[in-house]
Amino acid sequence: MDNTPLDLSKAALLLVDLQNDNVHPDGAFASFGAADHAAEQDLVPHVRQLLEWARNQSMPVIHNRIVFYPGGEFGGSNAPIFRMIGPESLKLGTWGADALEGLEARSDEPVLIRNRMSSFNGTGLDMLLRNSGVTTVVVAGVWTNMAVEHTLRDAADHGYRAVLVTDAASSINADWHGAALTYALTNIAEFVTTDEVTGVAV
Repeated sequence: MDNTPLDLSKAALLLVDLQNDNVHPDGAFASFGAADHAAEQDLVPHVRQLLEWARNQSMPVIHNRIVFYPGGEFGGSNAPIFRMIGPESLKLGTWGADALEGLEARSDEPVLIRNRMSSFNGTGLDMLLRNSGVTTVVVAGVWTNMAVEHTLRDAADHGYRAVLVTDAASSINADWHGAALTYALTNIAEFVTTDEVTGVAV
């Protein structure tokens, strides 16, 4: 993190795509290595720690999920990543699209769904954050070099201070995760660990 203190009164925790198909050993993308890398990162325990911290600080917590909408070619085929999604993986209303056990949203935590990479694209995320007086977005989730990266870039472009919790994020493998941290996001986001950020209090 940089030397500017984190003002939790103006921060929100954003959880990206923490869904069964993306992380669970029985999920659609486990064979790609996604479940293994999530386990290497201790992703779920770290996100649970973040959730407990944010809730104790009365920070806004927003859950964002990517889905495949059945009934048409709504996801598009313009990019390889969109061709990976569906027709059964991340299908809206199925176990695969559901939140991981223990990381479900509370009744006072918005759940936004979309079918693009960035959490800002096709959702009301920006308005929710601005209405809550948020200026800093603390991001955790999957996959680091895809939806997480897109979200952090959009957060910065929208004028937010973007903070990535590096051990509460995972990808297909350590190389892809590392590429985002070492190259793609170095001038976009601040990097913290779960222990570092949860050590910050109001």
